[in-house]
Order: sequence, then C-alpha cells, then structure tokens
Amino acid sequence: MSGAEEAGGGGPAAGPAGAVPAGVGAGAGVGAGAGASAGPAAALGEAAGPGIPDEAGLAGARQLQEAAGDSDAPPKKRLRAAETAEAAAAAAAAGSGKLEERLYSVLCCTVCLDLPKASVYQCTNGHLMCAGCFIHLLADARLKEEQATCPNCRCEISKSLCCRNLAVEKAVSELPSECGFCLCQFPRSLLERHQKEECQDRVTQCKYKRIGCPWHGPFHELTVHEAACAHPTKTGNELMEILDEMDQSHRKEMQLYNSIFSLLSFEKIGYTEVQFRPYRTDDFITRLYYETPRFTVLNQTWVLKARVNDSERNPNLSCKRTLSFQLLLKSKVTAPLECSFLLLKGPYDDVKISPVIYHFVFTNESNETDYVPLPIVDSVECNKLLAAKNINLRLFLFQIQK
Repeated sequence: MSGAEEAGGGGPAAGPAGAVPAGVGAGAGVGAGAGASAGPAAALGEAAGPGIPDEAGLAGARQLQEAAGDSDAPPKKRLRAAETAEAAAAAAAAGSGKLEERLYSVLCCTVCLDLPKASVYQCTNGHLMCAGCFIHLLADARLKEEQATCPNCRCEISKSLCCRNLAVEKAVSELPSECGFCLCQFPRSLLERHQKEECQDRVTQCKYKRIGCPWHGPFHELTVHEAACAHPTKTGNELMEILDEMDQSHRKEMQLYNSIFSLLSFEKIGYTEVQFRPYRTDDFITRLYYETPRFTVLNQTWVLKARVNDSERNPNLSCKRTLSFQLLLKSKVTAPLECSFLLLKGPYDDVKISPVIYHFVFTNESNETDYVPLPIVDSVECNKLLAAKNINLRLFLFQIQK
C-alpha cells in the first residue's frame, strides 16, 4: 500500500483517498478525508512540500485523523486536534512566506540590499547589482582613479565586462510587493499600474485644482469632495487672483523658450558635438576634471572644461554630485565677441539636462567664462555621465551682432 493510501485509510472517517492518482502530493492525499480530518492533514502535507510525501507529516496526519475523526474521543482531545490543525495551517503559511523571504535575499542587489526596480547587472562571477548601484560604483571609481570592482568578489566591473541578467529581472517582476496606499500585495510588474490607475486609496487631486483647490486625498473620497468643493462657486475676482499666482510660475518657462526661439533667428549660429575626456590635476591630491579637444565653431577655436562638485576635495564621499563647465576662446579676436551658448545632451545619450542659456563677451584679455552649472536634473543623472568613459554633449553658440 502506498503512503497516500495508508494516510487515506488510517482513521474511521477516511474517504475515498485510495483513488488519488500517482504523483499527487501528500497534502492532497490526506485532504481527501472527511470532516475535520481534511484541514490538518492537508496542512501538514503542504508543509512537507508539494508532491513530496513526508513520513513525519503522514504520521501526524494519522494521529489527527484518529483524534478529530473519532466520535468517541473525549471533547478535550478533539479540541486539541482542532488547535493542532490551526497551528499546522499557520506553519504552512509561514513556510510559503519564508520562501519569498529567501528569494528576496537571493535576488537583491549586493550593494543596496534591495530588490532591483529596473535593469539588473551581474559581474563575471554572477553577483547582482541594480542599475543605480552599478552606475554609482563606476562613477565612484572614476572619481578615485581606480578600477571599479564588484563589492562581493572584487573582480573588475565595467559596462563592457558586465551584462544584464534578464532571468532575474523577470523573476523579480513576479515577486509580490506591497502597495503603498492600500497595503495589498501585487506582483511587482503590476504594482505601478495598480498604484496609478486602479487603487482606490491612491492620492489624487481635485479636478478644480486649476482654479486653486489644494485638496489632496484618497481616490474613493474624490467624488464626495468634488460635489462639495467651494471653488466652482467663487466669484470672478477671486478666481482672477488665483490664476495670476499660477501664471507667475509659467512665465519663467515661457521666457526661456521665447529666448531660445529668438536665438534661432540670429544670423550666425553654430553647433558641434563635444567629447569631454577625464584628466587629473598635478596636485598632491589629484582631482578629476574633464576637457575637450579643440574645436572650431563660428570660425573661432574653442575648448570646454568641466569639474565635479566645483573641485571639492573628495567628491566621492558626497552623495550629491554636480558638474560645472566653462567655455574658453583659444583664438585671437580683433573685436569683442558677444555670444550666447548652451549645452544639451548628445544625440545618443539618455541623460536629462535642462536647457539654460548663458551669455558672455569674449575678448583677448577675458577669454574664458566663469564655471557655470551644467543643469543636470539630479545626482543620478550626474553619475550616469561620470560612469561613462567620455561625456558626449552638444554645444550651441549664437553670435550676437551689434
């Protein structure tokens, strides 16, 4: 007699458990019993693992069947059997939770110890790094003039040596994650859509926010708020005051774009792709800086230089990273040369740079601008530039005619 048949016929309340097909787990075989015997046996069978009969689990199931299924057993004994069944079910649930925890520890990034949210990279020995930490390691190595290494095995890492692990990315996307609003569990691949479109507790705004309503609240309260919102009943004068305040925040953006359109109508316009290459100063404590080869725009020779965190002594110890640059005129001019210029990302880069226009009058005596900020969105984008072998940007120059 097989283990499943023995478990199914162990007690007086046994059902047609012997008809269970081969390959069905111990939990399914024991669970065929009638009455209170189904719960404890199934729970113990599941704790042993799907499809893997466990001798201890089967023995415990027989004991629980004998106690819970025997109508002549004392009430206290039947009560203890029910309590044991509940404990077995809780143990089975805890076992599945521990499996998820083990997967979290196996698939997490070796640097930040968190599950990757996007791309996953691995070193030549298979250790995993999320995209943010991988770029940060490369940027830190560039600042310290060292070879970037894996934090686990110390093998060399670079964009050419490391590759993405698509299997881990797909596995991580299927792991459950908790919604930050309703606290329900969803696969990570579906969590973003749920939080943006489906969650009834997601934070939303009133549809009258354009006329000054500051309300923020859960989505399920939105209809009630909008029905009672006082902003649609405000007078015209009150609404005009609110709209004036909102317009002030948009005027600066419009001023920037109007300035760019005005520059595009200039007679002399030039642009070129520039490549910043890393160098080191000759100081006792060397500092990283970037410089481009000489290039010609508007019939003049130019050079661009850049530095990290305004030449801070140890920028690798700072979480905040910035880049600043200056434009140098290398050729001689017979008259002052008034120019406007701006740097934008190169055609094949994904770094986010906001357009900012700078002005300067170049002469033979004053042929270099002050260091001005490269308007990168945040430190993450700065690390992307530092992690690259070279920094590729596009320079626009507009000559102002007198």
